[in-house]
Amino acid sequence: MLRNLHTKLMLVLVLLMIAIMAVTGTFLINGIGTYHLSEFTSQMATAFSQSSELVSDLRAAARSGNGAEALSDVLRAYSGTLGVDLYSRNYYVLDGKTGAFLTGSGEASPEFAFAPNILTALSGEVGDARTVTGTFMDVAVPIDGGDTSYIVYIRDSKLRASELTSELFVIITESLFFGLAISVVLAFLLSKTITTPIEWLTRSAERLASGRYEGRIESSAADEIGVLTETFNDMAERLETTLETMQSERNKLETLFLRMTDGVCAFAMSGEITQINPAAQKMLALEDSDWSGKRYDDLFGQQLSWETALAIRAGGCAECDIERDGLILRAYIAPFGDGADAGIMAVVHDVTEQTKLENSRREFVANVSHELRTPLTNVKSYAETLYDTDDLDRDTERNFLGVIIGESDRMTHIVSDLLTLSRLDHDRGAKNFELHDLSAIAQKVCLAMELSAKERGHDLSLDLSDQPGLVMCDVNRIEQVLVNILSNAIKYTPDGGKIEMRVYSEPGYACVSVSDNGIGIPQDSLDRIFERFYRVDKARSRAAGGSGLGLSIAKDIVDLHSGELKISSREGVGTTVFVRLPVAQSEK
Repeated sequence: MLRNLHTKLMLVLVLLMIAIMAVTGTFLINGIGTYHLSEFTSQMATAFSQSSELVSDLRAAARSGNGAEALSDVLRAYSGTLGVDLYSRNYYVLDGKTGAFLTGSGEASPEFAFAPNILTALSGEVGDARTVTGTFMDVAVPIDGGDTSYIVYIRDSKLRASELTSELFVIITESLFFGLAISVVLAFLLSKTITTPIEWLTRSAERLASGRYEGRIESSAADEIGVLTETFNDMAERLETTLETMQSERNKLETLFLRMTDGVCAFAMSGEITQINPAAQKMLALEDSDWSGKRYDDLFGQQLSWETALAIRAGGCAECDIERDGLILRAYIAPFGDGADAGIMAVVHDVTEQTKLENSRREFVANVSHELRTPLTNVKSYAETLYDTDDLDRDTERNFLGVIIGESDRMTHIVSDLLTLSRLDHDRGAKNFELHDLSAIAQKVCLAMELSAKERGHDLSLDLSDQPGLVMCDVNRIEQVLVNILSNAIKYTPDGGKIEMRVYSEPGYACVSVSDNGIGIPQDSLDRIFERFYRVDKARSRAAGGSGLGLSIAKDIVDLHSGELKISSREGVGTTVFVRLPVAQSEK
């Protein structure tokens, strides 16, 4: 019993000294902060009460000719009442509508624009919210000056409280070290009778702390020390087994956390980020040194507030979408843990491509429906007229039938283009490539389109002065590209225009350009000209018989050949379309 009593005395002395000093220091430090906050609150409440002389003088000064300076003079006169010392506490006069700094006893700070109390005062109410943990204490009082309103802002930076807290912390720390020294001496004197078994336990504990679990303590004593020794040996064995298991599981989780493609972020209850994996850093555009100190509100606060995240029930989940550097991210927010280990977990998925595909699908279906609805409506209208009317003359009937046939051809053309796009989207691996002369292809297309150009009175010319060589291509698809480009030039060039097709070479490429002096394309439409169903002038395009798919088909075909398709245009001047295809290697 004597040995057990001495052990308890040693532990009690040391722990009691630490506990007393820690509790005393905590209460004193917190008391200083609470006292300063209470003093400031009481002082401001008394000074700015509705019946106080200060408020009456401020209102009178606000209505004077020079409101801001007059308010500053009143505040300077009441500096003692307000506790303004020009060191840690200052007064400011701000604009009542914008919050802009007008005058004061101190320099304005950019932080004023984000002070909650100033924002409250801008809405016409007294801003007097503050906390013990805040870095400053302030109060913002709106003053009505008639045509002009002002805000009287008192701000205490807590410098004096911080200095007093620092001094008190030094004193407590010195006292703690002194008390610990006395406790250690007393504990040493009381524990001399049990030095040997305690040293054995200490050496074994040190081995365990360093990660060495070999060796066990041998003791034949049947007293408390003997029981403690046996218990210690059993604990060491279990600890070794447990740590090995935990380390194995930790390695698995760490590998999963670092290598998973989804982003994972963990936030403490304070809102600060505690863990983030490389995938989340990449998605959220955070460097290794940037994520430390980031808060939940910085990443997800605009879409799902921190208060809402904390209100999620255990086992529940909330989601929100955010945009970051062109990426569309979907975050799933859920709570984890209990007590001090609790927090919020966010799992982030990159849904950019999924969203784009979904938007493209919806837009594509809407465009197809719109494009097919117009000719179907015309066919139905003319067919119903023919069906319901018995006294139409032969010429009118032929005209109506011609419209029906024309609209049917238009739908056939749209469906054909859609099938072409579908094949390009799904059959990119099926390539019927052979060596062909690009000049011969251009000459064939130009000859086929010559009649259409003459019907509009266009001057169509072909320049073959430069021979670019052979290209590896699907000749039918390349002909379709040139036909689509040349057809657009003929359609959108006023009658009697000039169209020139030129075949030439560039290093590593065989090129074709089609230039016209037509209506041109506005600059703001050039980036979208290759989108499916996009038209610069929808009414004019439909009148010309276009479906809005020609350039999209051409772009897909050229991309399939690893080439480039570009457009240069000026509205009202003309357009030039450039097609560049890789020249076939001599080995092929």
